[in-house]
Amino acid sequence: MYSNIALLIARISFSLSMMTHGYPKLIKLFSENPSFSNPIGIGEIPTLILAVFAEFIAPIFIIIGYKTKFFSIFPIATMIVAGFIVHFDDPFSRKEKALLYLAGFIVIFLMGAGKYSIDKK
Repeated sequence: MYSNIALLIARISFSLSMMTHGYPKLIKLFSENPSFSNPIGIGEIPTLILAVFAEFIAPIFIIIGYKTKFFSIFPIATMIVAGFIVHFDDPFSRKEKALLYLAGFIVIFLMGAGKYSIDKK
């Protein structure tokens, strides 16, 4: 009965929280000399663009519940890179946030948007 409300809360809370990490990257993308880490070897700018998409653009679609399963793949992939590549040698406390986001977006991917979404209209 409350699963649809729980999905709405999960979509909004995880996505809004993720956007607080994506917004500074969006600003950095449009700065004069953007630089970013290159953990998977595709270049700094392409990596930054993908991070902005996964952490700022995709969460907007997840919040409104539009193609939620598809758009949740992007933060999942980004959090896999953050948790298991970027922070691989770091202590658990440093990678914990990425792993929590990963778990949240996996739940959203598996459960879908729920009743309160554009997907269900």
